[in-house]
Amino acid sequence: MTFAIITHVPHIIERNTYFAYAPYVSEMNVWAKYVEELIVVAPIIKTGKTLVDKPYQHHNIQFSPIEGFDVLNLKGVFSTVLKMPKIIWTIFKAMKSADHIHLRCPGNTGLVACLVQIAFPQKIKTAKYAGNWDPKSKQPWTYKLQQWILNNTFLTRNMQVLVYGDWDGSSKNIKPFFTATYQEIDKLPITKKEVKGRVNFIFVGTLVKGKNPLYAIQLVEDLLKKGYDVCLSLYGEGIERATIEQYIIAHQLEALIELQGNQSKETVQKAYQKSHFVILPSDSEGWPKAIAEGMFWGCIPLAMAVSCVPFMLDQGSRGILLAMDLEKDTTQIETLLHTQMDFDTKSRNASDWSRNYTLDVFEREIRDLLKHDSKFKK
Repeated sequence: MTFAIITHVPHIIERNTYFAYAPYVSEMNVWAKYVEELIVVAPIIKTGKTLVDKPYQHHNIQFSPIEGFDVLNLKGVFSTVLKMPKIIWTIFKAMKSADHIHLRCPGNTGLVACLVQIAFPQKIKTAKYAGNWDPKSKQPWTYKLQQWILNNTFLTRNMQVLVYGDWDGSSKNIKPFFTATYQEIDKLPITKKEVKGRVNFIFVGTLVKGKNPLYAIQLVEDLLKKGYDVCLSLYGEGIERATIEQYIIAHQLEALIELQGNQSKETVQKAYQKSHFVILPSDSEGWPKAIAEGMFWGCIPLAMAVSCVPFMLDQGSRGILLAMDLEKDTTQIETLLHTQMDFDTKSRNASDWSRNYTLDVFEREIRDLLKHDSKFKK
């Protein structure tokens, strides 16, 4: 089977090996186990790989580079118009050569791919919509357009669209799905986390306004002011780093708030294992992996009620749904810091739920999706 992936994820080439953002590549390597050839259509960036990048594991990859593009301003629109014919042609050729077409959405490249796939109604297709599928949520019009095309069974045929959550108004194309980080063998015992001594908080994600890392800091700062022995480690990089550093210095939080930058999966895992709470006050998410990963190790999640987060937290029995009000959210956390039994219950509920979604289960689901293809590699 020839399997074509069309994605906006930037790729790096080093010594004839293709690298990209590790969580994305880890997922694609699962699909790649069952195909003879991969066609990858994606942008190339000329930078060195980092700790959050990972290589594809496949012996037969045909890479078709495209240029990145955006329509955020007049210059971007003009540049996109010039680039678009070549981008469309590259995507069209990949789809024509493929036995199975796989789209990664939402994104600019995903939008173009959604339109081009209409020309291939007979080919078997899947799409991974990694964002918030909630039809009532506020999102860019380009995301809404991608959702409409993918959900439309006349324009989009022979397609299974993998989305996070189960939403009203979904067509037969739409399949509720999940993602995973850990395997069954990773289900090590969880050391009981006492709330009498130092309480550790962890934030894992890009340091951008949309993920609200500053609110995570202010939440821990508020607990500090109330006399609690707490600390916070933030893992990730982003354009807000300088602003966050200035805030930490201005409020004399250097001893208790640490910016760890990008780190390996193993380093972040050890941090989860030592942490009591995982915070992700993000405005928009699909399936927040940082939350699921933290829950796997018994961290109580603190997250906004966006996308499928209320389902993940079981409306609060497995964590705390943030109101984005410091007084209210601090009070919610304090109730757990005062009662070890309540903390233990939520921690256990969180880990029990998250450990249902392992890479082993994920791989079985992917195999079932590919079995519909007559050229499935058993």
